[in-house]
Amino acid sequence: MRPGLRLVLAAACAAALGLGARAWYEQRRPDLPAPLPVPEGVRAAMPGQHPDPIRLPDLDGNLVELAAIAPGRPLLVNVWASWCGPCVEEMPELERYAREQGSDGVQVVGLALDTPEAVRDFLARVPVGYPILLDQPGPADASVWLGNTRGLLPYTVLVDAERRIVRQKLGPFARGEVDGWARP
Repeated sequence: MRPGLRLVLAAACAAALGLGARAWYEQRRPDLPAPLPVPEGVRAAMPGQHPDPIRLPDLDGNLVELAAIAPGRPLLVNVWASWCGPCVEEMPELERYAREQGSDGVQVVGLALDTPEAVRDFLARVPVGYPILLDQPGPADASVWLGNTRGLLPYTVLVDAERRIVRQKLGPFARGEVDGWARP
């Protein structure tokens, strides 16, 4: 085997091991609460899986199928609430990222675990241009269907154009982090 090829293979193996170690660590971080039991009839989707269909109202009360938003484009689904400090802090970063995507990049979707009134009040102060869907927080809310078994916010999922979950993130994005994280 050529020396250059060995180096490339070694680098690829190291990268794969690093990604695996990160995923293992994120699932077992000691500072996070243990996963909550998933209610019967609810399947918490994991990377590589298609989440079960999720239909939620938008701010006008229209039911929207999450998978039908921006066909052929990846979705970055950010689960948040107006009362969640870290959620509020990352909203301008998500809005910046969404604007930079244009009409053919990753489509950002906000999924608010909140009341319509609280979301409208919040968006009047911190407007965003991406779609917002609504759900009520609880043991079987949409974030659980998207894999959030710890019940913490913010929670973000990257879904590819075929609507399979690619990545999941618990916690807020630091400035600029979403740019590299959301590459499908």
